[in-house]
Amino acid sequence: MKPLIHTASIVPMNFLTKITGARRHNQSCLCVGLDPEPGKLPAGIGVFEFCKGIIDATYDLVCAYKPNAAFFEALRDDGCSTLKKVINTVPNNIPVILDAKRGDIGNTAKAYARSAFDELGANAVTVNPYMGFDSLEPFIEYSDKGIFVLCRTSNPGAADFQSLDCGGKPLYQVVADKVESWNRQGNLGLVVGATQPDELKAIRDAHPTLPLLIPGVGAQGGSLELSVKYGNTGDGLGIINVSRQIIYASSGPDFAAAARTAALKLRDEINRYLAE
Repeated sequence: MKPLIHTASIVPMNFLTKITGARRHNQSCLCVGLDPEPGKLPAGIGVFEFCKGIIDATYDLVCAYKPNAAFFEALRDDGCSTLKKVINTVPNNIPVILDAKRGDIGNTAKAYARSAFDELGANAVTVNPYMGFDSLEPFIEYSDKGIFVLCRTSNPGAADFQSLDCGGKPLYQVVADKVESWNRQGNLGLVVGATQPDELKAIRDAHPTLPLLIPGVGAQGGSLELSVKYGNTGDGLGIINVSRQIIYASSGPDFAAAARTAALKLRDEINRYLAE
């Protein structure tokens, strides 16, 4: 594997430029989710060392990394500093999507946005649209950052609300339509899970150019083939996120090498489906 190289950008890039560049350079639509659970880490390996090992082993195979804020916040006093160190470890040409699912109003939303972008240095963040446009506006104002809005998630309980009929459309389609109308800065996308491929297809057909962050492949049972087939279009960006299948490919000292093997297999499998 090539040594880790941190390539500094001479000209600041927005999120879409950065992820498009990483996608082309690494020939990859794969995003690796960083969900470090202390009880699952190899013996003697700390959270930062674990995440750095995964990044060092896979940075040339991915288009993005997606650290989940919850696993770092659960580390107590050093959680935020560890998360920031992990984000800083990612090479500059690879974007970081902070999976935080923020959603609040007023100064609280502004503080969440400052935390994600100014303090932690993430290139994009996931947000919850339940409280409406004013809860997302402080994030959207960061025009160089990406904002992925929860639309049709991959968990079993998603249908409790997201599939409710809203005047002839399910709620998730109403959310997608709203996000399209709010996308005046060109920095919005949708989170659409892989576990409901027909709904993924319906969203992509209706919104061919919005970036889609697609979790749920692997441990949650979503189809990789259908996620690639339905999530990507000629103009649309489909980002296939895989977490546990890669980062926990081994529980031993070879965890980083095993993660690389798993990521390479998935990257190449995605590319085969794209070629079809």
